[in-house]
Amino acid sequence: MPSVRFRVALAALATAVSLTACGATSEDTGSTAAPASSGASQAGKVSANTASESEITAALEAAGVDNAARWTREVMEYRPYAADDPNLTSLRDNLAKYNPGQQTVDKIVSALVP
Repeated sequence: MPSVRFRVALAALATAVSLTACGATSEDTGSTAAPASSGASQAGKVSANTASESEITAALEAAGVDNAARWTREVMEYRPYAADDPNLTSLRDNLAKYNPGQQTVDKIVSALVP
C-alpha cells in the first residue's frame, strides 16, 4: 500500500495536471476569471468586436489615447473586424479617414484585439 506522503504527492500532481489542462496555473487558483461575455482579452487588451463601450474606452485611456470616448465610438461603428487580422487593418483604414495621426492609430490598435 502506498505511503500517505506518496498519495499526497500523487494528488498534488493530479491537481497540477488538471489545472494545466484547463489553462490555469497554481497562481491562478483562487482568482476569478472574467465572464464569457466580457470583451477582456490578453494583457489589458480588449476585443474590438465584443467589448462594451466602457471596456474599450478604458483600454484606450490606459494606452494613452487622447479623446478615448470619441475613438471608442469609431471602433464600435466599424464592427465586426476579421478575427484572422491581428493588425486590425480594416480599423486602421477606417480611422485614417479622420486623419488622427499614425501615433494615435497605433495607440488605439495597441489596446485592441479582433
